[in-house]
Amino acid sequence: MDGKFISFEGPDGAGKTSVIQQIQEDLEQQLGKEAVKYIREPGGSRISEEIRQLLFDNQNADMDPRTEALLFAASRRQVVVSEIIPALKAGKTILCDRYVDSSIAYQGAGRGLGEQEIWQINQFAIDGLMPDLTIYLDIESELGLQRIAEHRANQVNRLDKEKLAFHQTVRQSYLRLQQRHPARIKLIDASQPLPTVINDVKTTIHDRFSELF
Repeated sequence: MDGKFISFEGPDGAGKTSVIQQIQEDLEQQLGKEAVKYIREPGGSRISEEIRQLLFDNQNADMDPRTEALLFAASRRQVVVSEIIPALKAGKTILCDRYVDSSIAYQGAGRGLGEQEIWQINQFAIDGLMPDLTIYLDIESELGLQRIAEHRANQVNRLDKEKLAFHQTVRQSYLRLQQRHPARIKLIDASQPLPTVINDVKTTIHDRFSELF
């Protein structure tokens, strides 16, 4: 497959959406709109988006953690088959808002299901397909939650509503993942001003793919 697979990760409030939007816009100007594909997780395909509705429905606060983990993996499997693999075969650059690392951090660590156990579930789902590069936008949990409260209080889902300790556990899991996979996962300080963060992300992408930016 000739395409490039870039995922974006980070705790809630890290600013992933804003960063990805600018990266997508700039890459589309460079490569053309048809050469760049944005995917959000969970979601990204019709079936995966339906699963997303189940996962983030505030009425599903009593969802069992293992059910949650399996639904994330199921959504991921569908988008891999229907969207990601075809795009990579077509030579496109994929910008994926979350991927397997999110499940390891949120369900494996945050829900206490075990990081290795969630990794194994997702290996079945993705059949070995991992990103070429993962941009990890790091931010302290307190600041991330403060940003959510200030900038998107009307878009809070049931995961955002978890207690501070949950978000701190998720962040620590992300940091462990970055230490384990430093060649793939690159840490960006997301507490910096947005233009600085975007510039750091562009530099990191260029370092891996010299033809981009």
